[in-house]
Amino acid sequence: MKYKNLVIIGTSHIAKQSINEVKKVISKEEPDIVALELDRQRLAALLSEKKEKPKLKHIKHVGFKGWLFSVIGAWVEKKLGEKVGVSPGSDMLAAFKEARKVKARVALIDQDIEVTLRHFSKELSWREKWNFFVDIVKGVILRQSEIGFDLSTVPTQATISKLIKKVRKRYPNIYKVLITERNEVMASNLAHLFMKFPDKKIVAIVGAGHEKDILNLVKQKLKE
Repeated sequence: MKYKNLVIIGTSHIAKQSINEVKKVISKEEPDIVALELDRQRLAALLSEKKEKPKLKHIKHVGFKGWLFSVIGAWVEKKLGEKVGVSPGSDMLAAFKEARKVKARVALIDQDIEVTLRHFSKELSWREKWNFFVDIVKGVILRQSEIGFDLSTVPTQATISKLIKKVRKRYPNIYKVLITERNEVMASNLAHLFMKFPDKKIVAIVGAGHEKDILNLVKQKLKE
């Protein structure tokens, strides 16, 4: 998706297709700034050779539910990554390295992960807890999946819209914390970059499903 000097690419964090696409786009566009759906903590984790697992001491910073979600989420993403042979976050790591090659400035536009997890702990309802448990049992233990697309590729917009609609209905508070709030933060940061560097070309790499809403929010903010 493109708007003036801004190009937004939606990726899958465990798809080889996404790794190739971000390399190709950044190499072709030679942007001045590459904006990533990361914060400092998550970038440091991707760059570190030693992968740390969530520790119990982190509960006091993000709350038990947020901590548990990070543990389960990391485990599920790792298992899916092993299935397709791609480490989680390889798309963002590839974008970071490609940005260095073209001498582009790297901007981290996502909300701090601890803030997101704290909000998750606060907002998660009992109904969503039960739905989450049921979906984990169905997907991991019973091997029943409603994903319906090849994990090694980026899903189509139609598939993304279908999944987002289902998440919004089944997990309204999780959707609010993980999608709505973070889209607002990322759009605000992109709009700030756009206004601060009006003549610079920006390529933003975000998770598939975020790009349309972020672009619309950026347009709104630039009109304010």
